[in-house]
Amino acid sequence: MKILHIVSSYWPAFERGGPIVSVHLLNKWLVKGGVDVTVYTTNIDLEGKVETNKETILDGVKVWYFPITWRGWQYSSALYFKLKETIKGFDLIHITSVFLAASTLGAYYARKFKKSYVISPRGSLMREPLCNKSFKKRFYLSLIEKRNLKNASAIHFTTEAEKNDYIAQNLPLENSFVIPNAFEPEMPKHVLSREEFRKKFGIADEDRIVLFLGRLSWKKGFDTLIPAFAKVVQAIPEATLLIVGNDDEGYKKEIERLIEKHGIRERVKFAGAVFGSDKFSIYENSDVFVLPSYSENFGMAVVEAIYAGLPIIITKGVGIAPSVESQGAGIVIEKNEDELTVSILKILQNKQLAKKIGENGQRYVEKEFDPKEIAKRLIKIYQKFIKTNLSPSY
Repeated sequence: MKILHIVSSYWPAFERGGPIVSVHLLNKWLVKGGVDVTVYTTNIDLEGKVETNKETILDGVKVWYFPITWRGWQYSSALYFKLKETIKGFDLIHITSVFLAASTLGAYYARKFKKSYVISPRGSLMREPLCNKSFKKRFYLSLIEKRNLKNASAIHFTTEAEKNDYIAQNLPLENSFVIPNAFEPEMPKHVLSREEFRKKFGIADEDRIVLFLGRLSWKKGFDTLIPAFAKVVQAIPEATLLIVGNDDEGYKKEIERLIEKHGIRERVKFAGAVFGSDKFSIYENSDVFVLPSYSENFGMAVVEAIYAGLPIIITKGVGIAPSVESQGAGIVIEKNEDELTVSILKILQNKQLAKKIGENGQRYVEKEFDPKEIAKRLIKIYQKFIKTNLSPSY
């Protein structure tokens, strides 16, 4: 079975967010399961760090990085020519993204050469993200993307919540399947000790750490997090909010405005984007993880935090919230300032509860996100579409 995965950005462009890790992890385990996987991607944010226009082997996955030509659409002319020349040699095309060249070119040539193709929107077509799309993207969706979706063999969702939200938008859906992201813990070379960690990030010894880790974006719910944390500080003056993540949308200024408005400048630390051993150290040394998001199709940082044994608080807008709640692996709330305040205080003031949630969470991650089992499920789905060529008429 020869699968071509088309995605605009790829490992190790970590600042592009969670899919960078989860997509490669999936491909890695597909290869372990006997699948021949090739990735066509661009070198966006990897200029000078990867070789282009040649095959690179990453964990058995054949990755081709092509020079970026147009950053806005994440288009590569070299990728376009390579795709046009070689797509006939693959059994199925898996496209990750919408609104970008990867989805448009991949879907077009899959249709042209009558290849089955799967699209993974990765949350981009849920209600909240769509409500904040520009007129240009809405026009693009109507003119181009809907056709890509309608003619796909199937749409891949990572949670039932993502699927339900997609359906609610009345978007094309001939076939679909739900398979979560896989999770494989990184093995850190060195975990910072408590003293090393606090010195590195400028945190006092007595501080209790409330952790946010993710992209600095409007949809992450800082308009709820900052005022809620201000109330937490009133009850626990030694509480510190540690904000970890890349500011790729320029949203940090708005977060800082909220911090100043609520008078908690001295209780908030920004750490920027953190990866590898340092990220693991942050999970290990924090007291509670919070993600009061408007919308998340999945939430990889949530899974990482849970695996590290950290008690978590997430909103119902996070895709894995239903299973987290049913397994007692975290506290699930409405996106509400008072609920978030109460929940943070509940964790910080009750060590037994924090420990219980952390232990439940670790069992939950080990059971639900085993990469070997998830790859097996996807292989069966690929085989179904290749065997039956189950795709709409072109």
